[in-house]
Amino acid sequence: MALLVGALLAFAVTVFARVSGWDRDRAFYPTVTFVIASYYCLFAVMGASTRALVLESLTAGVFLAGAVVGFRSSLWVVVTALAAHGVFDLVHGMVISNPGVPGWWPAFCLAYDVTAAGCLAWLLGSGRILTGVRPPGTKPRP
Repeated sequence: MALLVGALLAFAVTVFARVSGWDRDRAFYPTVTFVIASYYCLFAVMGASTRALVLESLTAGVFLAGAVVGFRSSLWVVVTALAAHGVFDLVHGMVISNPGVPGWWPAFCLAYDVTAAGCLAWLLGSGRILTGVRPPGTKPRP
């Protein structure tokens, strides 16, 4: 069930962002990427584990770096970061012991991340979103 809900939610967020125009701003998908990675920090706080919080913060920093690089260069880097976070969800429990993580979260987050990466890749590949930084003075395509 967590896999289904995660995938459906990622698809719904993508559709909403597209319809509302929120994804016209290059910062939208990089921001989503970092927010997704930061949830494990929240779970560390909920689990009252300082060690987990430090490790989760360092890990979230890696995904923040990917989001920034993708924002500044090509949103394909953000696709990679989202997909990589999905892979990380598969092994998270073996790498970091975080008592605050709900049992269903890794599957939910995996499905969300991979679906969001796929949706963004499709938008980029179809030309609905520009992949790189626009030159100053140019307008985004509708």
